[in-house]
Amino acid sequence: MDENAKKKSLLMIPYGLYVLGAAHGGKQTVATVNWVTQTAFNPPLVVVGVKKDSTAHALVKESGKFVLSMLGSGQKSIATSFFKHVEPQDGKFGNFAFEAGKSGAPIIADAPAAVECDVVGFYELGDHSTIVGKVTEAYHRRDGEVLTLKECGFQYGG
Repeated sequence: MDENAKKKSLLMIPYGLYVLGAAHGGKQTVATVNWVTQTAFNPPLVVVGVKKDSTAHALVKESGKFVLSMLGSGQKSIATSFFKHVEPQDGKFGNFAFEAGKSGAPIIADAPAAVECDVVGFYELGDHSTIVGKVTEAYHRRDGEVLTLKECGFQYGG
C-alpha cells in the first residue's frame, strides 16, 4: 500500500471534537476524542475510538458506561485541555466545570450538548479500541456547530 496515499485519504474524513467522560470505583476522568459517529437510530448507537493506554479507556471498560460532551465551535480551549489526563478538583477538570450525569460520568458544563451511553460493544483491535454505546440519556443546552479538527488546525488520523 502507498502509505502517503493512505494517510492523505484517511485525513479527508471530517471529525468533530468531543470530551469523553467516564467514572468507576470513585475515579472520574475526561479525555478529548475525535473518532465519533452515530451508527443507528433504533436503538440510538454511537461509536467512539479510545486510545488503549488512556485512563478513559480503563474506566469505560470497567464501568460499561461513558458520556460524550459535544464541544461547540469556538471551544478549542476545552478540547486542548484534555489531550492528557487531568485530575478532577473542586468540581472542575482544569479550568472547566463539570456535572455528573446519571451514570456518574462527568459532563462538561459548558458543552452545548451531551449523551450518556451504555457500552454494548467493546472491540480491542488496534491501538485504539472501538466502543459502541447505546444512548440512554441526552442533554441539549443550545444549538450550534460542532468544534472540528479543521477549525482548530489539527490533524489526527491517517
